[in-house]
Amino acid sequence: MSEEVKVERKKRSLSLIQPTSIPTLGNYLGAMKGWSAFQEEYDTIYGVADLHSITVRQDPQKLRRQTTELYAMLLALGLDPDKGIVFIQSHVPTHSQLGWLLNCYTQFGELSRMTQFKDKAAKNAENINADNVNAGLFTYPCLMAADILLYQSDIVPVGADQKQHLEIARDIAERFNGIYGKVFTVPEAYIPKSGARVMSLQDPTRKMSKSDPNPKGTVYLTDEPGVIMKKFRSAVTDSEMSVHYGEGKDGINNLMTIYAAVTGKTMDAIEQEFAGKGYGDFKTAVGEAVIAELEPVQQRFNQFMQDKSYLQACWTKGADLAQRVSQRTLDKAMKKIGFLLK
Repeated sequence: MSEEVKVERKKRSLSLIQPTSIPTLGNYLGAMKGWSAFQEEYDTIYGVADLHSITVRQDPQKLRRQTTELYAMLLALGLDPDKGIVFIQSHVPTHSQLGWLLNCYTQFGELSRMTQFKDKAAKNAENINADNVNAGLFTYPCLMAADILLYQSDIVPVGADQKQHLEIARDIAERFNGIYGKVFTVPEAYIPKSGARVMSLQDPTRKMSKSDPNPKGTVYLTDEPGVIMKKFRSAVTDSEMSVHYGEGKDGINNLMTIYAAVTGKTMDAIEQEFAGKGYGDFKTAVGEAVIAELEPVQQRFNQFMQDKSYLQACWTKGADLAQRVSQRTLDKAMKKIGFLLK
């Protein structure tokens, strides 16, 4: 009699990204480049977090465009809708429903201690719309907890700025489970294998960011080759004119980090390659390497953007799958609380 082979379920991972703009080269080299490989190892759920984006007032047309573009970019980066769930958050009502329930199991003091609320509230207050320090800005960690807990996520890839949100999601899950028994999986933080930490091309002491006030400092994944090259050629360096990694050489260190990430070369090999050459040659080489790295991504992105019916089919499929998985969790939570289920 043959022994029964037990197939171990893959751990489930969830990642959401806001459609505030097209991702940057920093987002790509720091994490997103490895997402398609991650899909092979884990049961993955990736989503466009459009509900989270409205804590800041959005232009409706721009939000629709950016949501479509970001979804297309996720596919262009190699995420396969047949291997995992790739969806748009607002297409799945369970997120908002569980978000409200978790509001009622989260303490006011917990939310008031969230550093991102303090930072965003301060930024909103500086704007002309000073009264837009809204309730959503305060309670969005509850929606973020719902995002994670709906899918019984085992792990959540996080950066340093998101650790606090995962901690509150864990606290909420443990509190709810303590009252009603095991309803939610308590997720663990997953620190991704270290990707390249990419800094601004104009201020290499700061991370490359969508909100960089200097547009020359940030390379976006959809930038045309000429634009990318122009940004690299104007990158801040130093007066040494020597391509080597070292203290006080933030600009060159950043360019070497980018070049290493897209070519696979070591720092020693890069130093040898550009020994005796000037910064102009090096900047051009980095620009060419980045252009070559992004070319297939951009080609796929453009193809997807020209086939809106395919995108719609993919996000409809993603929403159906996400709804099916998440509804089971929502129903269980509602039943435990005492709601009548239809």
